[in-house]
Amino acid sequence: MSAFMIVTITVKNPEKLQQYIAKVQKVSAQYGAELLHRGKIGRALSGHDKDHDLAVVVRFPSIEKIDAWYDSEEYQPLIALREEGADMKITSYEVLP
Repeated sequence: MSAFMIVTITVKNPEKLQQYIAKVQKVSAQYGAELLHRGKIGRALSGHDKDHDLAVVVRFPSIEKIDAWYDSEEYQPLIALREEGADMKITSYEVLP
């Protein structure tokens, strides 16, 4: 059953973030990742005001594929680059029946 990953991003270094994005797309594709949405925040319709710059929604074939991608040897070196480029909250979600 498919699963989703939602990432909220606060940019610290745009150049480093772009490097991370280019590399992470190649790695995540190996695990069946499909980018569904990438966009800037508009306005808070309910809840807190802006607490991030961008949001990304990615679909994977399963929660296990998300875990395999995140724990992979290919992804681990990208974590330092991610942390240089942005503060990110990365959360996975299973689809409920």
